[in-house]
Amino acid sequence: MRPRDVAGKARRRVAAELVGDLERIYARKKAADKELTELLAATGTTLTDLHGIGPSGAARLLVEVGDITRFPDNNHFASWTGTAPIDASSGDHTRHRLSRGGNRQINRVLHIMATVQLRNPTEGRAYFDRTKARGKTSNEAMRLLKRRLSDIVYRTMLADAARHMTTGPGGHQGDDSDSSAAGSQPHTNSSDKPLPGPATTHPRTALPAAS
Repeated sequence: MRPRDVAGKARRRVAAELVGDLERIYARKKAADKELTELLAATGTTLTDLHGIGPSGAARLLVEVGDITRFPDNNHFASWTGTAPIDASSGDHTRHRLSRGGNRQINRVLHIMATVQLRNPTEGRAYFDRTKARGKTSNEAMRLLKRRLSDIVYRTMLADAARHMTTGPGGHQGDDSDSSAAGSQPHTNSSDKPLPGPATTHPRTALPAAS
């Protein structure tokens, strides 16, 4: 566009400046993602192999969770992430609802993971559809999906921790007998009972500094 009037020229200039700003922001984001990916690779985590978890989500999990072994089991982890169900039964009707407690930042990571899986032909999408076919509402199906994804993240981090103890960060796993349990398919069994509370809080683990 080559406007001739003053107002048109001003709009064109402002638009060009906005495009330039967006290009610079995109370049900075790309550089930050590259650095974050390199830092994650140094930890040896396999969280980014899970469908719906990107570099920022994996980094958030590593920093917020710290030592995954502080959670006795997947149920305590689900309570900490806010994906353990809360009893909302009334009379003869047994129902549960989404928890508003727990670590909200990690809950958001799991919510994004669930949303991404629902947008693609994944096992998460199939599980969600099966749950709705059994008469669950969309909110109930989402709650159940996030609970299953919480279990998957827990097992993945446990497997990573065990491999780290055996080979060190970035090493190769000698025994892949647990690999199927840490897959990204939300079809494994998990408890759907409300829990008393999260595990004791431990100091967070920071990612290694960039070189």
